[in-house]
Amino acid sequence: MDTRAHLHHHLADHPGATLIVTHDPLDALILADRLVILEAGRVVQEGDAATITARPRTDYVARLVGLNLFRGQARRDIVTLPGGFTLTTSEPCEGPAFVAFPPTALALHPERPDGSPRNVWSATVAGLQRHGDHLRIQLSGPLDTTADITPAAAAALRLEPGSQVWAALKATETRVYPDSAE
Repeated sequence: MDTRAHLHHHLADHPGATLIVTHDPLDALILADRLVILEAGRVVQEGDAATITARPRTDYVARLVGLNLFRGQARRDIVTLPGGFTLTTSEPCEGPAFVAFPPTALALHPERPDGSPRNVWSATVAGLQRHGDHLRIQLSGPLDTTADITPAAAAALRLEPGSQVWAALKATETRVYPDSAE
């Protein structure tokens, strides 16, 4: 039995409260009933794992749970980000809002894609690194984002730092929620 599974079993049998301090997001998500996330020595978010992974409130928390996160001003299904770039979402929201999406939701193309994606922009590959069975591609441009693609896709696109690509994001792949205190 691995350490995490053993600890999970032990905690389930323990009748009292337990405080676990960890730097491993997976340990926190699996072992805790309630999370308190600290960033630079202050609490930035707290709640159960489902709430935190569904609605991260800071870039740091979004990175911990594996999401791209942007803050902007929503009007119906359009969120205007600082600098004027807009993202179309599949759900309406009004006022200050967050838009989140996983790196797997971004598709990369050598030319501007046609078709159904409501969000398309030109980007520059800022970095590539292995991430499990995929490559995590850091993109710079109007949105600094990350995309997860297969090594085969990266080879077909001939990606390397400095490469120009088009990023596409379907509105249905976004999650939008109010930027208000929970």
